[in-house]
Amino acid sequence: MAALSVTTIADLPLFAPGMSVAREIASLMDHAGETLGNDDVVVVAQKVVSKVEGRVVRLADVAVSDEARRIAAETERDPASIQLILEESSELLRATVPAIIARHCTGHVLANAGIDASNVADEGGESVLLWPVDPDASARAIRKELLDITGVAPAVVIADSMGRAWRIGTTGAAIGCAGLQVLEDRRGVGRDLFGRTLEATVIAIADSIAAMASLAMGEGDEGTPVAIVRGAGRWVTADHGHGAASGLRPVAEDMFR
Repeated sequence: MAALSVTTIADLPLFAPGMSVAREIASLMDHAGETLGNDDVVVVAQKVVSKVEGRVVRLADVAVSDEARRIAAETERDPASIQLILEESSELLRATVPAIIARHCTGHVLANAGIDASNVADEGGESVLLWPVDPDASARAIRKELLDITGVAPAVVIADSMGRAWRIGTTGAAIGCAGLQVLEDRRGVGRDLFGRTLEATVIAIADSIAAMASLAMGEGDEGTPVAIVRGAGRWVTADHGHGAASGLRPVAEDMFR
């Protein structure tokens, strides 16, 4: 029987700018007597990557525009937070009191352009965390450093929790990816139990693995922002692949405009 397993890494430090995610992972794996394999998938929470890349911003340091003040008044939000959402987004799709839905500069659509204050220490004032500038590049860098340190190149997924259209709650999603097949297109090649050719089935491999790992890592004070997923070797690739951005639906196919 096919099996997928996920194991979180304990005792990781509180990450800070300039720290190496790959080195901390490799060190703790070695301390635990575990080894990484080329067929493994290392899933890293977005917040860890953002912290080491110095993406923490103090709200008091943000220069607020007139547009941000207008939207803040309409949505009953902090003007500095709105300014950051505008700067991190290519487009605001909806700006309401319950939620601001934005198209992040990377192309991902989510609430508040991914800006979050949870698990972020105040640094002389209220602070928030922005996404990595290029999550796919961040995943590639972690994978390369893991190869340099350990001699193996597991796939790397950077995961963040996102809401879903017409559903309540969040689930883990891949915002950065290296060495993993993001989509498995079964259209025209797969068959159902009765021999019918699949016509619309495209499986979101990277998102599914991110969701599995995120459930194990937790969303609160668990302190386990890295997980190793095993059993997904059939989707791990030798090259870095096209990245998580390849799983985004083109704007031209937006059916809700």
